[in-house]
Parts: sequence; structure tokens; C-alpha cells
Amino acid sequence: MAPDDRRRMIVRAVLPLVVEHGRGVTTAQIARAAGIGEGTIFRVFQDKDELFDACVEAALDPAEALEMIGEIPAELPLDKRLAEAAEAMNAHLQRMGAVMAAASTGRPRPEEARNRKSVTGDSRRESLEAMQRAVRELFIPDSDRLRLPVDKAASLFLALLFTQSRQMPGAPTTDEVIDVFLHGSVLA
Repeated sequence: MAPDDRRRMIVRAVLPLVVEHGRGVTTAQIARAAGIGEGTIFRVFQDKDELFDACVEAALDPAEALEMIGEIPAELPLDKRLAEAAEAMNAHLQRMGAVMAAASTGRPRPEEARNRKSVTGDSRRESLEAMQRAVRELFIPDSDRLRLPVDKAASLFLALLFTQSRQMPGAPTTDEVIDVFLHGSVLA
């Protein structure tokens, strides 16, 4: 197996363990989940911190959600397209939050972390831009009905979804967010 493929395979296998055990996951658990020997882990990753960084980077990658959004049929009504997109985005945000929270517990001391590559800066911005482009496409079939430019509508919709992921008491459901987004909150 090519090194990059092995690396991706290990990260995919480890993500659920990171969510469950955080940084306390053992190399034996990692090896068992990935179906490899413990030594293989350290032929692919310098140490567990590098493996955790790769897990965080994978959690930030919205590729799966973007693929799901890209498959939403344009002929569906706008509210249905947005509901499907919200489902894909919410799943991505939940996975991302779970991995980030679990992987950040017990992080290396600042002087050790300083030598590591940051995975949150450019990767996060690129992810957000990719999400906005994908959601923007959902609005295009109805662009003549929108009060806002398509880009603005996509940005606002994503902002509402991100706010919804904060899980505040009494937070609106996805259907309520979409309804208020499309129709406002004041009776006509």
C-alpha cells in the first residue's frame, strides 16, 4: 500500500477512537482498529501527536459533506435542497467538533506544539470557502426569486447552520431555521 493510502487508512480507523478516548487512545487500540502492527503506526507517523494532527485535519475536511451536497438534485424545491444540505453540514460539524474536542485534551505544551504544523489556519479557511461554493450552487436555480445575491444567501444560510450547531437551549430545529431563513419571522 502506498504511504499516503496507508496514512489515510490509519486516520479513518482512528477517528472514532479519538472521539471515544481522546488522546488517551493507545497504540495497541490504534493498531487493532487499523488492522496493522503497532510499529507500522510509527513508520507512517513520527509520533501520536502527528497522528492526532492528521485526525484533526481529516475532521476539518468537508469532502464527504460537499459530495453529498453536490448530489442534491437541482429540481427539488429550494427548502428541500437546503434541508438536505443542512443534514450533510450538521453531520460534518458534529464530527468535526467531536474530534477537535477529543484531540485537544492533553495537547502538548506550547513549546512542543510550536514546532508542529498548524492544521487549523489555511485548512479551515479553504473548508469554509468550499462549503460556501457548494451551498451557493443550491441557490442558483432560484436566483431570480431571491432578495439577496446568491453568494450572500449562501453565506447567511451557512452562518445560521453554524449557529445552530452550538446547541443552545431552545435552539430551533433545522426545519425552523430553513423556514425563517426563507420566509422571515414576521407575519405578513
